[in-house]
Amino acid sequence: MSNKVQVPRISDAVAASLERRILEGSLKPGDRLAPERELAAEFGVSRPSLREAIQKLASKGMVQSKQGGGTYVTDSLNSTFFDPWRDMLGNHPNLREDMLEFRHMLEGQAASWAAERATDADLQRLEQTFSALRDAFASDDTEKRSAADIAFHQAIGDAAHNALLGHMSAALLRLMHDNIRLNLGELKGIPAASSLLMSQHESIYKAIAERKPQAARAAAETHIDFVRETLAQSLRSAARRETAERRLNTEFSPSLSV
Repeated sequence: MSNKVQVPRISDAVAASLERRILEGSLKPGDRLAPERELAAEFGVSRPSLREAIQKLASKGMVQSKQGGGTYVTDSLNSTFFDPWRDMLGNHPNLREDMLEFRHMLEGQAASWAAERATDADLQRLEQTFSALRDAFASDDTEKRSAADIAFHQAIGDAAHNALLGHMSAALLRLMHDNIRLNLGELKGIPAASSLLMSQHESIYKAIAERKPQAARAAAETHIDFVRETLAQSLRSAARRETAERRLNTEFSPSLSV
C-alpha cells in the first residue's frame, strides 16, 4: 500500500471554494464572477489554475460563460425543481393551497433557524429588505410589493444558514412569483389586509432580530395561515358573485322570456 499523502490540486481547492459560495448563496443565480485577474489574486493562484477551476464548475453546469465576456452563476440547482412545477401550478389552480401549506412548514422553520443563527450581516440585510417591503406596501404597485415580499422572505431563508433550505426557499419563491403577485392583488381588495400583512411581516422581523426562535416560527406560520384563510374567503366570495351573475343573466335572458 502506498503511504503517499494525496495533495489536492490547486484547481480542485479553488473550485471547491467557489462551489461553497454558490451553495451558501453568497453567489446567486445570475451573479457574474469577478474578473479572472481579481479572482486569481484573491485565491493566490495562477490564472491557468483559476481557469481550470472554473472549467470544473462549468462541467457541472454551475457556471457558464456568456458571449461578450464574463462567467455567470447558473440556476441549475433550482431549475430542476422549478421547471416542471411552474407548468403544473399554472394548469392546476388548486395547487395554490398546497403551495401555501408547504410554505407554512418551510418558512416557520426558516424563521426559527434565522432567529438562532443570523449573523450581523444577515440582520442588516433583513432590516434592508423589511424597510423596502414597508416602502412597497405604502405604494399601490402590486409588482413592487411582490418583489419586496419575495426579497424579504428570501433573506430569512438565507439567514437560516441551511444550504438545502436556502436553495429550496429560493426555488419555491421563484416558482410562486406570479402566484404571490396574484395573492397580493386579491388581498388588496380586502379591507385592512395590507396593514395586517405589514404587521405580520414586522412581527417576523422583530422576532428574528430579537433572537426569539419560537416567536419567529409562530409569526411566520400565523402570516401564512392568514394568507391562506383570507384568500380562501376571497375565492369563495368571487365564486358566489359569479354564481349570482349567471343566475341573473339566465333569468333575464331574452331567449328565455315568455
